[in-house]
Amino acid sequence: MDSATHDFVLTLSCSDSKGIVHSVSGVLYQAGCNILDSQQFGDAATGLFFMRVHFSAPAHLDDADQVQWLFADLRRRFGMDTRVHALARRERVLIAVSRQAHCLNDLLFRWRAGQMPMEVVGVVSNHADCAALAAHYEVPFHHVPLPAGADAATRRAQEQRIEQLMHEGRVELLVLARYMQILSSAFCERLDGRAINIHHSFLPSFKGARPYQQAHERGVKLIGATAHYVTAELDEGPIIEQDVQRVDHALDVAGLTAAGQDVETQVLARAVRWHVEHRILRNGHKTVVFK
Repeated sequence: MDSATHDFVLTLSCSDSKGIVHSVSGVLYQAGCNILDSQQFGDAATGLFFMRVHFSAPAHLDDADQVQWLFADLRRRFGMDTRVHALARRERVLIAVSRQAHCLNDLLFRWRAGQMPMEVVGVVSNHADCAALAAHYEVPFHHVPLPAGADAATRRAQEQRIEQLMHEGRVELLVLARYMQILSSAFCERLDGRAINIHHSFLPSFKGARPYQQAHERGVKLIGATAHYVTAELDEGPIIEQDVQRVDHALDVAGLTAAGQDVETQVLARAVRWHVEHRILRNGHKTVVFK
């Protein structure tokens, strides 16, 4: 059996106290596991402790549920929230997009190049523009149109079709790769911790149509992007990753847009990779990211 079959990642959070690292290491040692990498963080502001451990397990421990059972006593003793992920099993991902294809193309390329440990099960869109791109990467494309000016009931019906696709594809993560629709509160609640969005970040902020045009007119000197988990509060979910790039007066709108889109693709790719590698732990309205 391939050695990767026995590789696991344990993530945990609990109230900070003495002996957590020692106890976790002891359980793994007693089970015959070998720790390959371990990271931890204690948040002084909240009193919470977070830990990620990558380890290999002996042949008889070949299932995440078996490994999870090893920590039953520690969960009771420390009040831990623990999750065990088998690295041989890749997260199943659905990518949602509208008309702008730069983030979608970047994710599909990285995935096909073996840079993203995930399984893309499909692309869903309210427009048909990206169908050819999905076909190029041999990924199923689902056109779920939404008429202009659609009412709340029509929008919810369209979301339910996406939910159906997620259920049928056993999807664990929905990536909004410039999907330009506001999701309902009901949909956001169902997606809690399982959906990542990307949006531009300007100083100052420009909302609405043609943000790069607005930024150009104001002569911004910094452009950037933010990737975050989706919540009912528009673009205000727990932040996973951000980046910026300096720009100047020499860039026209097209150049500014291209630079901004480049930042967006990189930020989203890092956020998605960290999620599927189980490096992100929620800390209230923030995240802890073990890189």
